[in-house]
Amino acid sequence: MKNANEIKFLKNRSIIKFEGEDFLGEIGIDGRIFKALTLARISVGVISQQAIENGISILVQENDAEKAVACLIDEFEAERKSGKVSQIYSINNVSVLGFVAEDFNKVLAELARNNVFPLLLNQVSGENRVNIVVTSSQDEKTRNILESEIFKKPKTVHLAIIGHGNVGKTLIEQVLQSSEEIKRRKKIDLKVVAVANSKKIAFNKKGFDANWNDEVLSAEHSSNVQELIRFSNENQLENLIVVDNTASKDFVKNYHALAENGFDLVSSNKIFNTLPIEEYRKLRYTLSKNNRRYLYETNVGAGLPLIDTIKLLHLSGENITRIKGVFSGSLSYIFNNFSVRNDKFSTIIGEAMEKGYTEPDPREDLSGNDVARKLLILARELDLINEFQDINIQNLIPKNLLSVEKNEFISRLEELDEEYQKIKENQEPGHVLRYVGDLHGNLQEEKGQLDVKLVSVPGSSALGQLKGSDSIFEIYTESYGENPIVIMGAGAGAQVTARGVFGDILRVSEIK
Repeated sequence: MKNANEIKFLKNRSIIKFEGEDFLGEIGIDGRIFKALTLARISVGVISQQAIENGISILVQENDAEKAVACLIDEFEAERKSGKVSQIYSINNVSVLGFVAEDFNKVLAELARNNVFPLLLNQVSGENRVNIVVTSSQDEKTRNILESEIFKKPKTVHLAIIGHGNVGKTLIEQVLQSSEEIKRRKKIDLKVVAVANSKKIAFNKKGFDANWNDEVLSAEHSSNVQELIRFSNENQLENLIVVDNTASKDFVKNYHALAENGFDLVSSNKIFNTLPIEEYRKLRYTLSKNNRRYLYETNVGAGLPLIDTIKLLHLSGENITRIKGVFSGSLSYIFNNFSVRNDKFSTIIGEAMEKGYTEPDPREDLSGNDVARKLLILARELDLINEFQDINIQNLIPKNLLSVEKNEFISRLEELDEEYQKIKENQEPGHVLRYVGDLHGNLQEEKGQLDVKLVSVPGSSALGQLKGSDSIFEIYTESYGENPIVIMGAGAGAQVTARGVFGDILRVSEIK
């Protein structure tokens, strides 16, 4: 005898559909269907009436579908001529899953989250027993979801890691090292099933192991989001998360397609959140429509819980009046050290580059654009509609070095020394230099004021006491008055950023 909690799984079935307006509920219809199909030696699985669709659905073996349609067309010839039955046809390649669920609505919601919408469902009232019919292209995925929901088996979450530079590589290693512990503690089975760079994408349905890099090197597929979507559909992968560890302006164009095809998004890439406000809002609409999530805590402050804190304050109705701080770990390191040491400005920049704090071209940091993007992201978390061009940015690079090649710029770094030595020496006693972002003005209006600039602050102040490559954020609110909420900690480095991305992955996984 079968266990009552076992999932019944029947493949190779077809749905025979009647459609018509006047015959639904008519006495004797079911009997005539059974009789006609029995005489034709066709076994009937389920009969379901859909009042909304004005139809009846019957489940049969797939190899009986054509015969069943022909048989029923003959049986209901009079109803077809009178218009009571408009058409009789089959939907092939379907599977049936039967199970007992105490909370069927929760199961349905989880299926919908994974873009599984049953073609047919039949509930036995009082027994919590349900039969659902899905396309065969989704039956394995459906069974996996049901097993996770009903039997509390570890939930498999499939990760596609885009970009395997410093952060991406570190993240993959963190996932592989922690996967068994996470499966044991959180009942989440994380599998990295796709890894991509700008040229290639590698797939592994069972999940990559420590040799993932070799598989990427030998990958034959070109890096293409449609390849990723095709792979996930063909292999019926549930609980999909794409993780964008790039700084690519091109890859963010795929966010809409990914959300529409069942992927949640986790990103350390700041580009999308600083696109024109129309694009920004369009993605939020796509996410909402498709019940997808998009987390990007590491966009500002690496692993610090900054965006989450601001979201919670804002959603709770707290009036945030100002956000100010040192947003860049690389510029934090440069000015924290330059302010207290006798070394040249160019020497300190070189150190920051060697430690991996700056972008490969340090002008990405010194231009102030990175800080500006972070400040804009925070402004938009407060529902402000500022655009990037609204930001006042003090560029730290001399005009004559803005457009030269990267290697030439690096070779001419010493040309910055004289100017910054003067700035340092012209400060008031006991002051230090900090490169800050400042969101202020009336933040209850449509736009705030955004400034990104080099400032001199007392060494004894919170900004002045910053060390190493740490970031600091001061959040001023109406309730707290002149005493800001201060969030401070490591603001740069692959380990810290990857750990923050990992945290976002787990947050998406736990509520899926």
